[in-house]
Amino acid sequence: MKKLRIKESAVRILIAGSASISIIIVMLIFVFLGKEGFPFIKDPGLFQLLGSKWAPVSFIKESYGIYPLLTGSLLITFLATLISLPIGVCGAVYISEIGSGFERELFKPFIEILAGIPSVVLGFFGLMVIGPVTKSVFHLSSGLTALTGALLLALMAIPTIISISEDAIRGVPRSFKEASLALGASKLQTTWKVTVPAALSGIIAAVMLGMGRVIGETMAVLMVTGNAAIITMSPFESVRTMTATIAAEMGEVPFGSAHYSALFWIGIILLIVTFGLNMVAMRVLKKYRMN
Repeated sequence: MKKLRIKESAVRILIAGSASISIIIVMLIFVFLGKEGFPFIKDPGLFQLLGSKWAPVSFIKESYGIYPLLTGSLLITFLATLISLPIGVCGAVYISEIGSGFERELFKPFIEILAGIPSVVLGFFGLMVIGPVTKSVFHLSSGLTALTGALLLALMAIPTIISISEDAIRGVPRSFKEASLALGASKLQTTWKVTVPAALSGIIAAVMLGMGRVIGETMAVLMVTGNAAIITMSPFESVRTMTATIAAEMGEVPFGSAHYSALFWIGIILLIVTFGLNMVAMRVLKKYRMN
């Protein structure tokens, strides 16, 4: 009995330590970003980040407004989520509830392979295939637009949404489905009115993970969105995201300069946005479980 208590205490300490380490790592990331970005507060000042122009290298006057980068990131994330959500959820429903065992065995490995393709390879695909198609279909002057980036990022998010949503749907107790069918509901009605609502918490988690990959993606959007730091809500114009800005400029910026510190503030804002999305997801899940 004493040995069992010792083992339980050891396991409890191990789990608590692992959770504490995760929290400490996140806090250290914020501390590091804050330390590198702190000089920007003194000169030129945080109010510079509220501008509408991002021109950190200029012969006239440098501008560090992040609104163009923020709107570009939000626009692509919104469009990619709008595209990937219905496709991902419907794909998961088909694989888990409608498709035959052969189709499930066929589609599942391909989805997992698609999720493992490096983003730079998908970036080349977007640059050489999706971009020209978008340009031709919508009669644009360039295929490097927010829509091209959103289509490519949706392609990257769909495997994540399908895989996790499919697991959540298959985890719904069989008794739920049998009770619905026994009451006279069709298989399709049972799927959409019983099974999917019962798996909604897992589906929401899948969508949030997909959005997390979309908003944090760097190389793909750097290659296919045109990298124009302008404020626009049009999917047919070139945009620039926060992640692409950090990736494109961090390697050439002078260490310790205002430009260097501004890039760290972009990273801080990106982290805050990500945490905000996670908090919204947690509140939605909590509300759903209470209902």
